[in-house]
Amino acid sequence: MFQVLPGNFFVPLSSPNKIVYWECICKLFSVMEHQLSFGVERDVLVDELQYYFEQSAAAEIVGEDFAGADNRGKANGILRRLEYYGWIEIETDKSYVQRVNFKEYSVRILKTLLEIEEGKQIEYQGYIYTIYSLVRGTTDNPGVVLLQILENTDLLITGLKNLNSNIKHYIDELTKHSTVAEIMDALFNDYITNIVDKAYHRLLTSDNVSKFRPEIIERLESKSKNKSYIDKTAAEIAGLQEIEKDTAKEQVYRYLHEVIEAFRNMDDILNEINQKNTQYQRAAINRAKFLLSGNEDIRGQIKEILLGMNEVINEERMELGGIYEIEFLNNLVRIYSCSFLDENSFYSPIEGKKEFIPRQMERHEPDVALRQEKMRCMMEKMQKILSPEKIDHYVRENMGGRKEMLATELPLSDAEDFVKIIYVRLYGQRKNMTYGIETTEEQEVNGFRFKDFRIWRK
Repeated sequence: MFQVLPGNFFVPLSSPNKIVYWECICKLFSVMEHQLSFGVERDVLVDELQYYFEQSAAAEIVGEDFAGADNRGKANGILRRLEYYGWIEIETDKSYVQRVNFKEYSVRILKTLLEIEEGKQIEYQGYIYTIYSLVRGTTDNPGVVLLQILENTDLLITGLKNLNSNIKHYIDELTKHSTVAEIMDALFNDYITNIVDKAYHRLLTSDNVSKFRPEIIERLESKSKNKSYIDKTAAEIAGLQEIEKDTAKEQVYRYLHEVIEAFRNMDDILNEINQKNTQYQRAAINRAKFLLSGNEDIRGQIKEILLGMNEVINEERMELGGIYEIEFLNNLVRIYSCSFLDENSFYSPIEGKKEFIPRQMERHEPDVALRQEKMRCMMEKMQKILSPEKIDHYVRENMGGRKEMLATELPLSDAEDFVKIIYVRLYGQRKNMTYGIETTEEQEVNGFRFKDFRIWRK
């Protein structure tokens, strides 16, 4: 790679003026991408960068030899620097007009960086449809088609692995949120929006691999047994890759096998994605419920102790091992010493024979009222457990005869009602529910602030 990229290529994006360089690179790219090539007259680009530096929102340049120049001098300085770092090249045509071109590798890297900045999500459906269409179609260039199938399969598998890693990243980040508001914002405004709505939900519905996988595998296996197809494809790949025909034939078998195995083993990745998605949402809800509970029972007291310890650790920036340095913990738990117990300490002395005198066993009648009260408490506790069926019934009950309603119209007087709204929003993504949801603007009701959503009957 470093034989292609200059050694100082990434210096502009890691320097103190990285914001200036990035905004100028994006400005140049936006001008050039509308041309027939990535080449524009230098004066045109200097005018664009000069206009950028004249704006009040432009970042200030520091530490460069052209930092004190006027706006046009800064524009020319940026172009000289980008040429020096290998981002662009400046050439003079026959009319002695200087033209600026982006390097080929610069265009590729820049497009990737722009996708990262925009948070662009992979369209799984595009890859799956492409593979499905190529497998079913007939063509006179089977070698090119097979290479396209292999490339799109690799992009699909890479995208699924990235989605799997992204969910793990969200799980790791969850421990950094210390308030219910932060957790709910991370769950609904970040995770649901960027992972569930954009990728995970489509992966289970419109982009579901299971709809296309059987036919893809069946057709590829049929091709692998077709001698004429193997010979024709190998001859074309031999010409494309400049290799021997026998080697190309081995390549064809290997490519077909890799694609077939990728689709067969895709369930392992999908199952792990499902598990991590469930794990994240359950962890977020449990952490929010933990922070919402503030009882005086043992659980509530332990929660307050842990929260207090967390505050001290964050304030004093302790490592996890520094927990033993917190002063109030010394009086919190009493530990007493005990002398060493040897094997003789467990010796049971032999007791002499004693006369056994039987006693009459008293019969105690059970307290019916107490038993009924305990059963009532148990049933009441079980009734409070929120399941998808109960949430579905809760939504239908509140909607009545309406076809749709807003979440702000649901009862919201205490934390228990707020938890129900959270579950309504969470379970609304499931296809077996009788309602669907669509997020709207942020609202505040009775001190509870959340992103409102429209509930509609399926």
